Amino acid sequence: MANDKKILVAYFSASGETERLARTIAQTTGGDLHEIEPAVRYTAADLDWNDKRSRSSVEMNDPSSRPAVASRVGNMDAYDIVFVGFPIWWYVAPTIISTFLEAYDFSGKTVVPFATSGGSGLGGTESILHACCSPATTWKPGKRLSSHASEAEVGRWVESLGL
Repeated sequence: MANDKKILVAYFSASGETERLARTIAQTTGGDLHEIEPAVRYTAADLDWNDKRSRSSVEMNDPSSRPAVASRVGNMDAYDIVFVGFPIWWYVAPTIISTFLEAYDFSGKTVVPFATSGGSGLGGTESILHACCSPATTWKPGKRLSSHASEAEVGRWVESLGL
């Protein structure tokens, strides 16, 4: 991107797919990367969506769930644009994304959600995430992309945002 805005690409990735896409977005935009790491890592059993007692199932069935994150972005005030990436779980963002968004004041910043998924769209994700931030946050429409999206494809999407 050829502008003077400071960009952060923050992402949560349980399997590496969203991380791959986040790296492409960071490379395309010149943004800094920040992994949204859970304080307690997810195991394969935690991620078994077929088990109603698995950690991810329990969290996703409780909209007030806020899994702890391992670290904070130390200089969030320095960023103008924050891309926030995640896999789609149960047609929405994992609740750890709400934990991340609620930890900062995004007033005056632009937030751009992006997601990876085996086939699900963003569902009700954007309205849930908007509620986690100040009304003074500017939102750009989210997009589900393949984790293998090319720099050219990501570049076209970023350009379409008019940042």
